[in-house]
Amino acid sequence: MRALQFRAYGGPEVLEWAEAPDPHAGPGQIRIAVRAASVNPIDWKAISGAMSGGQPMVGTGYLGYDAAGVVDEVGEGVSGVTVGDEVFGRGQHTQAELAVLDAWAAKPRSVDWAVAAAAGVAGETGERGLRLLDVNAGDTLFVDGGAGGVGAATVQMALARGANVIASSSEANHDYLREIGATPVLYGQGVSERVRAAAGGPIDAVFDVAGKTPVEELISLAPEPSQVVTIANYAAGQAGARVTGGGADSRPMEALALVAELLAQNQLVIKVQTFPFDRAAEAYRISLSGHVRGKLVLVP
Repeated sequence: MRALQFRAYGGPEVLEWAEAPDPHAGPGQIRIAVRAASVNPIDWKAISGAMSGGQPMVGTGYLGYDAAGVVDEVGEGVSGVTVGDEVFGRGQHTQAELAVLDAWAAKPRSVDWAVAAAAGVAGETGERGLRLLDVNAGDTLFVDGGAGGVGAATVQMALARGANVIASSSEANHDYLREIGATPVLYGQGVSERVRAAAGGPIDAVFDVAGKTPVEELISLAPEPSQVVTIANYAAGQAGARVTGGGADSRPMEALALVAELLAQNQLVIKVQTFPFDRAAEAYRISLSGHVRGKLVLVP
């Protein structure tokens, strides 16, 4: 098969769409023929060496954490899915012609392949954040970084729960935030004052997906520090906020089943920009800019 890969740390210029060994489904896994795979910030962090702990590059690096496609191999102990089924989900090294998934859900027939591919990481992360914050109908949630993939999914999933949502972004994305149902505020210095003005009352929970606002400012908005959850500020725990990385606090199969349901009901709509795999560097450059609206998706 062919897969997106890199042999040295650097920027998008190190990416190569080339031959790679075929992966196989192990116990509890499935393999798919990939129809689309999304780009997440963790991908460009991987190629930059930011996750290497300062160690030199060894061997070949592969990319991708979510995808959609057609099941062509089912691992030991897996039930409820068969070869030929259309699914989407999370795995590793998914930016390839074949990919192994560890968690998945059936792709709704009405949902485009690229949209389904974009829903794995963003949808699971949104479900996790809302569950950890116990966001319910009538609550007011602030999403810091609402226009990107995770932020926009979280906004819509919170609205589906009956919450009120305020979300930050650049001014260029305010109309998009209004379109998906959030009250927009400008991100950056002084954001907490703008959130308070927009809320006109107490804020019940804060979900930080951008990691740009000082955690003390976010905590000042919440009823208590633990009602701030972040996926992007790894030092926030020192101030009493909660940091989630999707380990033991993740319920991926449950999350993806919910995401599939919301996609089918049009309660979760994901804007996507698509690129052929051999133009992946373009998608990575846009992701690196930090001003993505929705999700960037690669297609074979």
